[in-house]
Amino acid sequence: METAYVLINCDLGSEEEIIDSLKHMESVKEVHGTFGAYDIIAKIENQDKDKLRETIIWNVRKLLHVRSTLTLMGIEGQN
Repeated sequence: METAYVLINCDLGSEEEIIDSLKHMESVKEVHGTFGAYDIIAKIENQDKDKLRETIIWNVRKLLHVRSTLTLMGIEGQN
């Protein structure tokens, strides 16, 4: 299983809307609002690394009000 943690910066006041959208995406397993440099963290999993990348690039990053993302890829076997 491929895992990525996506840190998301969004427009002020749009956090709930983005969290709700993320919860409805197939590969998104967890979503949390955060304090600090980023507004939201999402855990995304998929068996296929290419599908994981597609979810991040074409679904998460294209959401309305998402300003920027930082993706941390998990290392298989170190969990």
